[in-house]
Amino acid sequence: MHLTSLALPHVAKLHAYTPGLQTTEPGWVKLNTNECPYPPSPRVAEALRREIGDGAGLRLYPNPKSSPLRAAVAKLHGLAEGNVCIGNGSDDILNLLVRCFCAPEAAAGFMLPSYSLYPVLVEIQDGRTSLIEFDRTMQLPLEKIAASNAHVFFLTSPNAPTGVGFSNADIERALQGFRGLFVVDEAYAPFAGENVVGLLSRHRNLVVVRTLSKAYALAGIRVGYALAHPDVIDLLDRVRDSYNVNRLSQAAALAAVGDEGYYAGIIARVKATRDAAVKAWTQQRGWFTYPSQANFIFTEPKNARGESGPAVAKAAYDFLYAHKVLVRYFPSHALTASFLRISVGTDDEMLVLNETLDAWLKLKAPPNA
Repeated sequence: MHLTSLALPHVAKLHAYTPGLQTTEPGWVKLNTNECPYPPSPRVAEALRREIGDGAGLRLYPNPKSSPLRAAVAKLHGLAEGNVCIGNGSDDILNLLVRCFCAPEAAAGFMLPSYSLYPVLVEIQDGRTSLIEFDRTMQLPLEKIAASNAHVFFLTSPNAPTGVGFSNADIERALQGFRGLFVVDEAYAPFAGENVVGLLSRHRNLVVVRTLSKAYALAGIRVGYALAHPDVIDLLDRVRDSYNVNRLSQAAALAAVGDEGYYAGIIARVKATRDAAVKAWTQQRGWFTYPSQANFIFTEPKNARGESGPAVAKAAYDFLYAHKVLVRYFPSHALTASFLRISVGTDDEMLVLNETLDAWLKLKAPPNA
């Protein structure tokens, strides 16, 4: 008997989430997983050193509810502690939401293209999906969202992988027409012009999901959180693993959210680099590039002959990879197949990226490039 035959039928057919490549060799310019190009607040390292101490404290379980961190996050957003749930990254929060609100008879809705973890979580739950396609304008289809039969709907704002942000006015119109739980995944909100936290007081069915992996430079620490009505938080706590966030992660996150001034400077630097790159690629290279409100850029490369399309994007990706510059390519959807998603790096990393793209454009009649 093959062991996979013992698995539940829906699990045996699962396709796991595919993360961006993680390099272990030196010399790579890594612009493929939207990590912060700058280190976290110095307070984080100090907090970790204190927490580790002589190591004796590590024998003890962490605070099961991450209560001090819940209080700090609540204060950060002007909410009560009962409005906050802490997770092992925002992916943990998304998983808890699917556990609570998705089943074969209770569909989870989301837009395409969007965060590719959503369908994986739904499949793990043996749930059902209700999909709505974006067109190239990336405008929110408010009527389609309102008419969705989804029990819970996930909207990434700013969108991944395009970086397009949606206005609070549009999101509120979508909320007013939707009867289920409406989750706004704001992983990149610190880089955007607006966020929907202020709408929580008017909409009991709104959940806001945040992460410390991007703007707070703590991708390796794995902390995220949900902001929602206390009734929703209570449900998440019922299905949450007992000690889902370890002691060191709690300490690091608590230090990070307490240093708003440091992170305001980091966010401003990332946004300045991002906006300069979007302007250069749009105006100088003539590449269609979505206006980004995230810490990455979604651009449609053109080759030396002025051609664009999936083959051109793949050729650019392969050339960058061959020269140790990692970006992300999404060939599986018609709207994304002609584009590259490029994380905003340091100014030096962006210079290497642009010099490598210049070298690609100088190739003599390369195939599909």
